[in-house]
Amino acid sequence: MEKTCTNVWNSCLQIIKDNIPAQSFKTWFEPIKALRMEGSVLTIQVPSLFFYEWLEEHYVQLLRKTIKKQLGDDGRLEYNIVVEQSSASKPYTTNMPSNGNGAESKNQSMPIPISINKDIKNPFVIPGLKKLNVDPQLNRQYTFENFVEGDCNRLARSAGYAVAAKPGGTSFNPLMIYGGVGLGKTHLAQAIGNEIKRTLPDKLVLYVSCEKFTQQFVDALKHNNINDFVNFYQAIDVLIMDDVHNFAGKEKTQDFFFHIFNHLHQSGKQLIITSDKAPKDLAGLEERLLSRFKWGLSADLQVPDLETRMAILKNKTYQDGIELGDDVIEYVAHNIDNNVRELEGAMVSLLAQSTLNRKEIDLNLAKQMLKNFVKNSSKEISMEYIQNLVCEYFEVPIDMVKSQTRKREIVQARQISMYLAKAHTKSSLKSIGHFFGGRDHSTVIYACQTVEDLIDTDKKFKGYVADIQKKLKMS
Repeated sequence: MEKTCTNVWNSCLQIIKDNIPAQSFKTWFEPIKALRMEGSVLTIQVPSLFFYEWLEEHYVQLLRKTIKKQLGDDGRLEYNIVVEQSSASKPYTTNMPSNGNGAESKNQSMPIPISINKDIKNPFVIPGLKKLNVDPQLNRQYTFENFVEGDCNRLARSAGYAVAAKPGGTSFNPLMIYGGVGLGKTHLAQAIGNEIKRTLPDKLVLYVSCEKFTQQFVDALKHNNINDFVNFYQAIDVLIMDDVHNFAGKEKTQDFFFHIFNHLHQSGKQLIITSDKAPKDLAGLEERLLSRFKWGLSADLQVPDLETRMAILKNKTYQDGIELGDDVIEYVAHNIDNNVRELEGAMVSLLAQSTLNRKEIDLNLAKQMLKNFVKNSSKEISMEYIQNLVCEYFEVPIDMVKSQTRKREIVQARQISMYLAKAHTKSSLKSIGHFFGGRDHSTVIYACQTVEDLIDTDKKFKGYVADIQKKLKMS
């Protein structure tokens, strides 16, 4: 039975994989498990209610056609939803059928704490507190308009839009945004807050860092007004808590934040939190707090690819009213790939140097001024560097290039490396041959001629060589 349901689902996955982007498949279908087959009903397990709603809203037609292709016209899909995951016991689950309608699925009653009876009065909220004018502590420069979208942040940005449109009314509660330093977590979290204040000005929105919250908590204990502290936070409509990983080790602060979190969540208020790690990787936080972080959506921000980095730089120069050549933008974007903050910092430095020295920004000035930012700026192009660059481009092991193997992809990488070594270094043919596995100079001549012939006859191959040469130029 297990083998049958697994085989059917694997066949479905092959079809689905061919019809959606690779990142979407990895995010929404790889975590799914096939549970059982009963007649023509296939049951799959999804890790959360949010997964169920997202699949029903965005992929229900594809799923329906795929299931019918595998199981016939009577084929149906049923979801087994993990409602609560606990390390101490088995996860509590509930089954729901595929409705074929994403909107209807959201009206299903689920036994998890996503809402409470609005008629129940909360005895902890001080009357009249909501009428206070609370400063949201938001930077108005952080908006969706200047948050450049790419594959690295598309899920988080889309979820942020949904939250901003309906705070507390989606399954993205809490919305947890996590990723490395300088990738835009604070920008996106505050962009959500700014959008909410723009469209729903009566909402009490508050951005606070974990460190500031902790300091406020300590001060409240010191001055014996902890009730006022808790009551204030319980009255917030949208709480944006930045860098929750800094709660690690602060047990008392975690305890009070846990109760504030529960109150806001059960009252239908929106919580947005950021962290440098996913919930499962956070250390030093209580299990009960981590479990609540997993109630909604955890969306990661990854290092942006070259195209996204270029778009970020173009957006910044546009906002600053400055025009830069594409070669300068591509040079900076290619060489600074750690994070967005460093990327923008390099551009600010370049603009400052240009203004102070009254020089036009060109590629030479960019190379000269960004030596402290740009990797490989002082590195002389060597055969080893070319070899590493080519192997990284084609994703082949470096030691294989020097071996005697005749595998097509290895031979191609070796010949291109020899061709570029001849063009970009002062090494002799004998030295090049010796470096690439002890070959003689005639092998190098043959490799260079082969590459030149393919450049003239193979458009795809010509593109490979052009891409690698561009990377060399940027170095």
